Amino acid sequence: MAREVDLETFAGAWTAGAVVLDVREPEEYRAGHVPGARLAPMSTLAATPPRIPEGRTVYVICASGNRSQWAADSLAAVGMDAVSVAGGTWGWVGVGRPVVTGSAPGVV
Repeated sequence: MAREVDLETFAGAWTAGAVVLDVREPEEYRAGHVPGARLAPMSTLAATPPRIPEGRTVYVICASGNRSQWAADSLAAVGMDAVSVAGGTWGWVGVGRPVVTGSAPGVV
């Protein structure tokens, strides 16, 4: 089972330039996502694993933390250092953290 981090821990990692994968669907991502998060929809994750720099921890986020736990488990099973962000994007927004809309920075 992949590790899970709270929003405060994630915020520190995000500020330091963490690799963030948003595993929601494209329409959810476009509606609002963590700045810098790369879209990697869970529906395509198994068929198209993301390209992550060697030795980097991957912070996996979804809407509330359920899908990200499954996705982080899947990534950890193939050898990635993946952690799920508890509370997800809704939690991130709820504590006043920034979000952006649109399709930046693209699908990995």
